[in-house]
Amino acid sequence: MKKQVKIDSEYIKLDQLLKLADVVGSGGHAKILIVNGEIKVNGEIIVQRGKKIRSGDKVIYEDMEIEVI
Repeated sequence: MKKQVKIDSEYIKLDQLLKLADVVGSGGHAKILIVNGEIKVNGEIIVQRGKKIRSGDKVIYEDMEIEVI
């Protein structure tokens, strides 16, 4: 499943993006997924909650791909 998320700033933090895209219901849930290595950004597993996600980045969790525009 693909989803596009539009941001109006230079970047958004990874945990905030997961909440904005309705992948998780809380920041705590986002932290668990990230720390457990379940989130990929541009093909790489990321374990930093505060990773800056910019326009053009692709975030993948299970079968969901989030494209930031």
